[in-house]
Amino acid sequence: MNNVDVIVREVGLRDGLQIHATFMPTASKIAWIEAEAAAGVSEIEVTSYVPPKLIPQFVDAEKVTRRALAVPGLTVAALIPNSKGAERGLALGVHKLNFVMSVSKTHNLKNVRREREESVADFRRIVELVRAKPALERPLIVGGLSTALGCSYEGRVPVDDVVKYAVQLAEAGADELVVADTVGYGDPAQVRAVFRAVTAAVGKLPVAAHFHNTRGTGLANVDAALECGVRAFDASLAGLGGCPFAPGATGNIVMDDLCFMLDSMGLTTGVDLEKLLAVREIVRAALPDIEMHGALARAGLPRNYVPASARRAA
Repeated sequence: MNNVDVIVREVGLRDGLQIHATFMPTASKIAWIEAEAAAGVSEIEVTSYVPPKLIPQFVDAEKVTRRALAVPGLTVAALIPNSKGAERGLALGVHKLNFVMSVSKTHNLKNVRREREESVADFRRIVELVRAKPALERPLIVGGLSTALGCSYEGRVPVDDVVKYAVQLAEAGADELVVADTVGYGDPAQVRAVFRAVTAAVGKLPVAAHFHNTRGTGLANVDAALECGVRAFDASLAGLGGCPFAPGATGNIVMDDLCFMLDSMGLTTGVDLEKLLAVREIVRAALPDIEMHGALARAGLPRNYVPASARRAA
């Protein structure tokens, strides 16, 4: 998908499902992955390698991963909370290992039960594990900075703290960083301040964004991040998601609405909007009790709408 202007990455199968009490059938998860890949979403975080006793939703992580890896052209990512999770991902052959730590001390203790410095040390061990593999078998290792724009326990997080841990993960060997507004505290001005500081500190290392729409600023924050040069965004189909260890953290930005906004701005994503909207029916059929969001799904495409790719080709 090198010919697109912006990369959109689906995180609903992990972030969207992790707090939902009803187990989504494995076959439905696989159908979701296959349909969204067919709609043009080129990267999907398909699961989390956390112990199933902690989050039963991911008891089928290995089966889902193997089936996702069979989808042509799809970049398969998975969340890893620690080096044990990384070992599972390496054994399965995922393309990306998404490590996560929190910039907030309190949230890191509640989410992964350790100090931030311990998380950085574990990240270094994961990088060593990855580099021990033959070059052609190495997944990309992504350093995720959760609660980077605010924390339900501590409030606003200092920009200097975000930069500090971004630099540490970069120096440890991250192939990419993801700056995440886990609880939807961020506003466009804050997004500009944080992303400009982080990108200045880590140089050419790719920096992606992960926004939640808890307080209605999600898509405005995407626009602010675009101004800072960010060209990769996490989102969740129908805005599913939230963190079990962050009170008040409601869903991610809506993948469907994100793709429409970018496309209407003339930025190509490679995603067919009508096919993407149809994927929602797979989720609705499997989880009729889950709350689904989306302005585009409610209103539909504008009359005589022409996609960005067609406008560019004209």
